[in-house]
Amino acid sequence: MKLDSAPLDISGISQTEIELELKDSTDFNLTPAIAVEPVQPVVVDSPQKQQSVLVVFGTTFVTIFLAEIGDKTQLSTLLMSAESHSPWVVFIGSAAALITTSLLGVLLGSWIANRLSPKTVEKSAGVMLLVISLMLFWDIFQG
Repeated sequence: MKLDSAPLDISGISQTEIELELKDSTDFNLTPAIAVEPVQPVVVDSPQKQQSVLVVFGTTFVTIFLAEIGDKTQLSTLLMSAESHSPWVVFIGSAAALITTSLLGVLLGSWIANRLSPKTVEKSAGVMLLVISLMLFWDIFQG
């Protein structure tokens, strides 16, 4: 939000000067040409781009869906389903686990968002991903 306020006197003549001119005038029925009243600050909403619920949902779905295809969680689910011969039980268990981890991510993300600036969160995530990448490369070169 942005606070703006207008000047108290636009014409350059103060209220006391107008009153003095009226007293000096022979016609006491004159009224000031400009009524000067204190102006309250104007609150202007800053235009922020609000994303619709469908855009946020779609972006989240596509991102998570593409990230999860072919990862170790999906391969583990595939193997458990083949071994147990109970695909629906494995599906319910893996779905509940994904929902729980997503809930933890959302709750932790909202907690962090209330305490840190978005720039700090972005930089921290970048540093963490860089450290993880370096650790993986180090592991490859060592093994």
